[in-house]
Formats: sequence, C-alpha cells, structure tokens
Amino acid sequence: MGYNKPTPVQEQAIPLILEQKDLIACAQTGTGKTAAYLLPLIDRISNGGYEHTSTLILVPTRELAKQIDEQVEGFGYFASVSSIAIYGGNKGDDWEQQKRALTTGADIIIATPGRLLSHMAMGYVKLDQLNHLVLDEADKMLDMGFMDDLIKIISQLPKERQTLLFSATMPRKIRDLAQQILQSPSEVNLAISKPAEGIDQRFYLTYDNQKLPLLEHLLRELDVQSMIIFTSRKSNVSQIVRSLKKMGFTAEGISSDMTQDEREKALQGFKNKQYQIVVATDILSRGIDIDSLSHVVNFDMPQDAEDYVHRVGRTARAASTGMAITFVNEKDMYRVQKVERLIERELPKLPLPEDFGPGPAYDPTRRDGGSHRQRGGNKPGSGSRPSSGDRSRGRGGRNRSKGGDPDRPKVAANPTAQANPVNAEGQPAPRPKKRNNRNRNRKRNGDGGGNPAASAPATSPE
Repeated sequence: MGYNKPTPVQEQAIPLILEQKDLIACAQTGTGKTAAYLLPLIDRISNGGYEHTSTLILVPTRELAKQIDEQVEGFGYFASVSSIAIYGGNKGDDWEQQKRALTTGADIIIATPGRLLSHMAMGYVKLDQLNHLVLDEADKMLDMGFMDDLIKIISQLPKERQTLLFSATMPRKIRDLAQQILQSPSEVNLAISKPAEGIDQRFYLTYDNQKLPLLEHLLRELDVQSMIIFTSRKSNVSQIVRSLKKMGFTAEGISSDMTQDEREKALQGFKNKQYQIVVATDILSRGIDIDSLSHVVNFDMPQDAEDYVHRVGRTARAASTGMAITFVNEKDMYRVQKVERLIERELPKLPLPEDFGPGPAYDPTRRDGGSHRQRGGNKPGSGSRPSSGDRSRGRGGRNRSKGGDPDRPKVAANPTAQANPVNAEGQPAPRPKKRNNRNRNRKRNGDGGGNPAASAPATSPE
C-alpha cells in the first residue's frame, strides 16, 4: 500500500481507536486521516467475529463516500471485510443494490446522511447492534446543513458504541455536536498545516469581468500538465470549459447539475490523463484523492481560509513543485488577509497585464465591494472593462458621496435633458399617466397568468 511510517494523525489516533476510546480529531484533508480510522477499525472487525453491520461512516459528499469505499476494499482485501457506499443521485438499480447490502448486513456502511435517512425511513435498515460510528469531515456536513439529519440518525443508534469525529476545523458548532454524541473523548488536534514550500502562490486583484480573459492570458504562458480550476458558481463552469476547449486544451466540467455517472466519468477521465483541466465547483475542494497537480486556480476566492489551504494543497504534493493562482475581486479582499493570518505569510499580489487596464486597488478592509458594483451581471467572459457608468447611488438614484468614486470616471450629465418637457407650441406638455403596475406585479409574483417558469427562484451558487 506504500505505507512506510505513520503520519502524525495516524500515530496519535490509531492507538486511541484500538483502545476503544471515543475520539475527536482535528486534521485536514491530505494528512492520512482516513487510514487513521479505517486501519484500526478493519483490524477490529476482522478479529471481532461480528455477524452484523458493525461500522457506520457518515460523510458529506458522494465522492468522499465512494473514495472511502474504495479504500476499504484496498485495506480490507486480505481481511474479508465488506462495505457499501450509500449515496444519492443514482439509478434505480443502485437503490436496490444498496437495499440488498443494508438488509444482508455489510460490515461497513459509508453513507451521506440524506440518502441513509431515506433508506431508514423504509424500515429495513438495522443498526441496533452498531459498534463504531465515524463522522468524517464533520465541519463540512454541518456547513451543508446536515445537523438535523445527523441527530436523527444518531438517535437510532445504540448508546454503547465507539464514536470517532474527524473535522478539518474545530468551530464552536463542532464542539457542541461532540458534547452531544461523544463520551469522555480523547482529542487529537493537529494544527492546520501551511501550504507546501514548493507551491508558487500568486494572487491577482481583478474585476469579475476580467477573470476569464486573464485566465486565457495566463494559460498561454503556462506549461499545464494537470490543473483544477475551482469556481464558486455552477454557471461559470460550462463557460470556462468552452473557452479552454477553444484554446486547444482538453477540459471537462464537474458540478452538481451533472448526474452522478457523468461526474464519476469526468473525474475518472481526469485521473486517467484524458483531460488536462477540470473545472469544478466546491464539490472537489475536499475529499477527492488527486495527487501531483501542476496547477490549481481559484477562479473565485474561497469562502474560508481553511478551504484555500485545502485547495492549493492539491498541488506540490509528495515534495513536488506546483503553482496556485487565485483571482480576487473587490468584494473578497478581506478574505486574503484571513488566509495570510492563517498561514502566517504575506502573499504576493501581482499586477494585471498592461492591456487589461487597472484592477481594483487592494483594500482588505472592504467587505462588500463598496461602490464598485457591476450592474447588469456581466458574464465572466465578456472581456469588457469595468463600466464607467457604474455609480454609487443612494435613495432617488443620486450619487450621495461628495467626491464620487475615485476609482471610476464621473458620469457626465445629459446635455439634451430638459427639466420640463414642452409640446410643439411651446406650451407645457401633459405629463404621461402613471402606469398601473398591479397586474404586472401580480403576474411577476405568480398570482395569476404568465409564464410559471418566470417566477421560479434563480439557481443559487453551489
């Protein structure tokens, strides 16, 4: 399996797990935490003579469930340990396969909370003799809103069990969950490791509508072997992929809009070197075992500093070198400062190419983008410069700031505008009647007639 010596989390966690103690462990992706709990649990299962499902592993995503299932198959090959991954987004045949495994009693169940609850609601899931419960990436599960699902599942498990909680971060909500479900736990707390020294980290301060042209410009100069581009919006994925293909790169996108089969096929194609570049939403930011990337691009600044470390940590693994490029718009500059505090290092902010014009000035105190609002929702590939017509407007549409926006040209007044319109005879023209918008608003809100699709909520970023 390629293991010569244990990683720090394995060295500290494995003895505690073998002693059957509850455990709360803070360790990030890439530290060997999965093996830290799988190896001792497989040893316990192979020597325990269990005739029922003994272990439940709860995870936030389908991809992580599938990956852990594959690792169980590898680690437990000579131990005759069975496992099944339970996750949604499958075909009907997969549901039946999952049902058979749950009713016959696989040794280890790896499941996403929502899908497991769906099976449990059918009445055939028997976990009353469970011995071990593992929550992997617990912080991610809480971020995704699985708290209630977790409590429902855990309430149906035996109270006498071993519970292991692994989390990349340790916020208060994780501590509160641990108090509810763990009994006198031991603790392993590994500090968030800094990005490897071999990573060349580059930040570009850019408006949103400069990002795609900048990406294209940089790709012409880079030697890309394997790259993941992370974006916070599903709507950006297909547009970036189209641009990459026009440039001659082999590229594929992965987002939650795809079926599970499509996502797995794209991911496997990337691992098999069929594609140079994968464009993905946050689906791939944690839990996917992809090593030795030459480049990572954050098309959008990650929400959390820890997520930045997870993402850029996918390059320069195994003492190799790599490059991490991050685009930062005017609204996300304060996040850069959080990253710098976490990794205790100031990161370089590189200038844009000369023909791109200026980007936003670096101001880490700005949280909402100030007056730099690009109205009209420019697409990332529009290639246009920030509009000079953007204004910081208060009530009544007037610019309330005395000095205007120092980073934007002022908008000239319309010389043809007249305060009071007149008719051909020079007399004051009658004012147009105010339109009654009641019916229009009723249709817009779906209260009557109209296209029902128009009132559907917009797809939110993933």
